[in-house]
Amino acid sequence: MSLTQAPSTDLDHAQLAAILRWYVDMGVDIAIEEEAQNRFTEVARPAAVAAPQEAARQARAPLAFTPNANSGRSVDAAAALSVEAAVQVARESAARATTIDELRAELMAFEGCILKRSATNFVFADGDPKSRIMFIGDAPGDEDDRQGLPFTGPPGRLLDRMLKSIKLDRRNVWLTNLLPWRVPGKRRATPQEIAVCLPFLLRQIALIEPAILICMGDDAAQTLMGLKGSVIHNRGVWQELPGEGGRPSRAIATLAPSYLLRATGAKRAVWRDLIEIRKALDAAL
Repeated sequence: MSLTQAPSTDLDHAQLAAILRWYVDMGVDIAIEEEAQNRFTEVARPAAVAAPQEAARQARAPLAFTPNANSGRSVDAAAALSVEAAVQVARESAARATTIDELRAELMAFEGCILKRSATNFVFADGDPKSRIMFIGDAPGDEDDRQGLPFTGPPGRLLDRMLKSIKLDRRNVWLTNLLPWRVPGKRRATPQEIAVCLPFLLRQIALIEPAILICMGDDAAQTLMGLKGSVIHNRGVWQELPGEGGRPSRAIATLAPSYLLRATGAKRAVWRDLIEIRKALDAAL
């Protein structure tokens, strides 16, 4: 959301501060010039996509995973063609990367996702790229966006305690998100936003080749594991996900640390998930 008109300067500091807080709560995160710009039309023209109609006609390899069609969020038909073109560019860009560092550089240079325009920082990953265990969240939080690292702030500290409980820490695991940029306004990511970033995550999984993959959050679990509905009702069940020319991964969905901070009663269920994860990791090693 953008702010196109400033409040009257006749207001005192307290009133101005209250208005500013209201703008932030409503999801305003961009200050623009006085003449309004239609940001929705910009979605249809990703900067990295040249001649989107031509790109959309090119043959495309099928995605290993696709955003869950049962999430209840509709895809904008008007933007579908340009989204397909952006996804094609993302696939080609991700495929060029043969190392994690190359993939990071390709994703940083990618201009096909509108979330990049409102984010403060690019949030790629943290931890050991040689780890056999990979944690995937939905999207960076506000503190992650400020620091440029995943799972920071209170959710990150809770995750650190969760890892410690099964004899792990962020130095010997791999932490990342479905999306590398914060979603503004505390809303969920759209299917289009997920689709254009997904090829980079799939390539990341292929390069890491984790034995164990943990999806923390509804979007990550629905996208990668094809789960329907909330993780609350689907957590703790193992699946085998095929690797991209490599070893398959055992995947499990569990609740995100940010959710556990709001629903502390769910920690007991997640503790059972952590025990199963430790058992699976021991077996893999």
